[in-house]
Amino acid sequence: MGASTPPATTPSQTVGPFYALPGGILWADGPEVVADGTPGSFLLRGRLLDGNGDPIPDGVLEIWQADAQGRFDHPDDPRPESSSWQGFGRCPTDTDGGFWFRTVKPGPLPTPTGETEAPHINVTVLARGMLNRVVTRVYFPDEERANAADPVLSAVDPARRGTLLATPDDQGYRFDIRIQGDDETVFFAI
Repeated sequence: MGASTPPATTPSQTVGPFYALPGGILWADGPEVVADGTPGSFLLRGRLLDGNGDPIPDGVLEIWQADAQGRFDHPDDPRPESSSWQGFGRCPTDTDGGFWFRTVKPGPLPTPTGETEAPHINVTVLARGMLNRVVTRVYFPDEERANAADPVLSAVDPARRGTLLATPDDQGYRFDIRIQGDDETVFFAI
């Protein structure tokens, strides 16, 4: 009996771009987590960049976050008060890698171990050329005390924590995401 040829492997697939297809993954509310004019609302804007600093024009970013009181509308939230807060947005990047979300600053969150997480926004990034999504967080620079006590941020190398801090600007905050290379944004395994 001769040697058999091993079966061919399935080629790896990348995540995206899916949103340009009819019925793609765009979210009906898009980047508007809250309506324009909502008290305390601001724009979170930035650019999605590759390892060379070039824009990624066909990415998709998703955010999810707690409401201003630090609550989620989720059965795993252990607090008895409920929230109708959805806290989700999705935005494709433009030709310059730009994205934006209109939202409100989330409140601090309790952890299952009794600690408190600083106000933050969770971000998922999907783009052509990536085999898996990546997940990061946006923290706020004016929450110094909460950031210092945050168990997730505290676990990040101090030299890299700056990649997780938004920068105030005239419309809210700026948060650029770099997928690779120098100043790569910190991503989390979830």
